[in-house]
Amino acid sequence: MNAVVSPANPSPADYASDQQVRWCPGCGDYAILKGIQRTLAELAIPREQLAFVSGIGCSSRLPYYLETYGFHTIHGRAPAFATGIKLTNPALDVWVITGDGDGLSIGGNHLLHALRRNVNLQILLFNNEIYGLTKGQYSPTSRMGTRSPSTPFGSVDAPLLPAAFALGAGARFVARAIDKDQRRLPSVLARAHDHPGASFVEIFQNCIVYNDDTFASFAGREHAASRQIHVQHGAPLVFGVDGEKGLRLDAATATLEIVDRGDVEAWAEVLVHDEKNPVLAGLLAALRPPAFPLALGVLYCNPGPVYRLDAPPRPSKGDIDPDESLNRLLRKGTTWVVEP
Repeated sequence: MNAVVSPANPSPADYASDQQVRWCPGCGDYAILKGIQRTLAELAIPREQLAFVSGIGCSSRLPYYLETYGFHTIHGRAPAFATGIKLTNPALDVWVITGDGDGLSIGGNHLLHALRRNVNLQILLFNNEIYGLTKGQYSPTSRMGTRSPSTPFGSVDAPLLPAAFALGAGARFVARAIDKDQRRLPSVLARAHDHPGASFVEIFQNCIVYNDDTFASFAGREHAASRQIHVQHGAPLVFGVDGEKGLRLDAATATLEIVDRGDVEAWAEVLVHDEKNPVLAGLLAALRPPAFPLALGVLYCNPGPVYRLDAPPRPSKGDIDPDESLNRLLRKGTTWVVEP
């Protein structure tokens, strides 16, 4: 990283490194990189206070392209490295960059614990439903029937929903965005940054080579209005070209259902989004196009105790002296000496 102090009024270009950006032409990662640089500039975060940590995959090249501290780690372990960095230097603003393969396959265990501990990290998971770097194998989020070099007859695995996984792991902030939606992506990233504790953002990212247009059913311009619902705390859950459709709770099945504005009685029961309601967040995370719109924006935000080591809890009972040094505790009681 350049040692020059960050300018007082930074622009997105101030966060771009001198490295040539190398992704496939048309890859959604370019749009995400642009969205991140815009967000950092809008928040005016000093570059010397930023650290981006990644694992392995196409998405994990991103730290090279930012003029910040960066750490390109090993497959799936970015949350573990980021946890160590944040706990030892709480002043750093630490972001984790991962993908659906890196973060949810070999890295699922590390991601789960970073979320349940509520470490103060921004975790961005680029979901393209495929392994792009290693030539198109199916990933944990690939849909059933996905054909790939490793599944020439189609995947038989049930796909994992990243947002549902994060909620199940105890995440206190879960959001979604689309790579090319440059109007909404920066605002979602800014909300994630402002949240104290672990923030999880799933970004739908198009892999133009191995899984092109897999999100066309809701991300395509012709389907966006009818198959996307942009949730906002305190606002009705409505969608459609003119907001003519809404979501209400079917009490008999405890599921969401679509109602039309023309049905006055049903329309009166349209739900208002409450981002502090984990049950509603789970219902929204489970919606899948084309039967339902895809829920985008902040699905859940309910801050809780942040995991930290600079002020550890002190024991309230027992025979441990809270002021005793760790060195003395390790050597307390029966010990053995191994003779050569």
